[in-house]
Formats: sequence, structure tokens, C-alpha cells
Amino acid sequence: MSAKRRIMIVGNGEIAEGAAKEIDAADLVVRFNDCRSIQTGGSRTDIVAVCNTGRPARAMLGSAEWRNSPPIAAASEIWSVRDPGKFAALRAPLSQSHPELNDFCDDYTDQFTAFCKATGKRHVVIDQSVHESVDEALRPHEPGLYVVPSSGMIVIADLLLRYPNDDIAITGFSHTGWDGHPFAAEKRLVDLYVSLGRLRRIAGKTSIVPSQGA
Repeated sequence: MSAKRRIMIVGNGEIAEGAAKEIDAADLVVRFNDCRSIQTGGSRTDIVAVCNTGRPARAMLGSAEWRNSPPIAAASEIWSVRDPGKFAALRAPLSQSHPELNDFCDDYTDQFTAFCKATGKRHVVIDQSVHESVDEALRPHEPGLYVVPSSGMIVIADLLLRYPNDDIAITGFSHTGWDGHPFAAEKRLVDLYVSLGRLRRIAGKTSIVPSQGA
């Protein structure tokens, strides 16, 4: 039997004290968007998961600082967390329920594909089936009304599906932020995964900076 791979999912909140060494020693490190977890959360970056719709996507793609930053340069893969078909279908209902989110479903997936092609990276688009499985898993945890699950929750779900027998740990998650995400229910779901031994938290104080694309 092969040894378990160590996978770290590093959110953009405050990193557990002393976690940098463990993060950099992992076999696979996933960070998010502008990778604010760098330095206090080590430097190793294999995958950057991005919000590929709306304002976060437009801001990243339009930023030379983002394109040329050390974690983006280091990453071998960019993962787009929002399936274009899923978000195209969300546009009409959101225009009624959340008219202020008029650009939320604007899709920049092709631009991320082009960026990855130009920089020699692999581009992965997380399938809408993962998003829908998260919606289903959240249901028993009383999510209330929400827009979409957070990017962190989508990536956690995807990695649990891809690597069910590996050691997957998270830090930099406080499950707070933009009110369009069901953070309280996500925390309960993650706590369930931890109790079942499917996931572990690196202990320590964390906090998330609120954003539309958290």
C-alpha cells in the first residue's frame, strides 16, 4: 500500500501558528485567488483555485501584479471553481433575487484557459456536479437562503472526491465573510468531515477577509 499523500488547503485567513513548515512539507498545496496566505502560510503553491466569474475574476486577470506574483508563477495548475454552465443557468434567477449581483455570473473561464496556455499551466474547471453535491451535503446543516457555496467548500469537496484515501488538512478558514455564502452551514459540514476522519484542521486562530468571491 502506498503512503498517504499530504494535501494542504490553505484559505486566505490568518494561518494557524507554526503551520508554515507543515504546509511547505506537504505533497500538494492549494491556495485561493490572490494567495494572501503566502509567507505566514509558507510559500509552496501547487494549485491556485480561482473564482472565474464576476469581479474577482476580472480583477485577477487584469492585474499584472497577480499574473506575475510568486505563488501564481509557482503553481502548476489553476482551478476554476465555477462551472460556466452552472453559472449561466444562475444568471436569470439571480437577476430577480439579487439584482445587485448583475455581474456575478460574467464568465472569464476562457481567459483563464488562455492565461494557463501562455504560462505552461494546466487549467482545471471544477464540474458543476461538485457544486451540486455541496448544495446537497449542506442541506441537512440548515444553510438557509444563499447564493452559492464558497470556493473553499467547493475545493474541499472536490479534493475529498479526488483523493479519498489521502491526508487532507485545512487552515486559514473561519467560515465567515460574504453573506451570499452559507458559512455557518459550511462550518457544520466541515466539522462533520473532521469528526469522520475525512479531513483535519490545523489548529489555530483564523479569520477570513470578506469578499464576493471568498
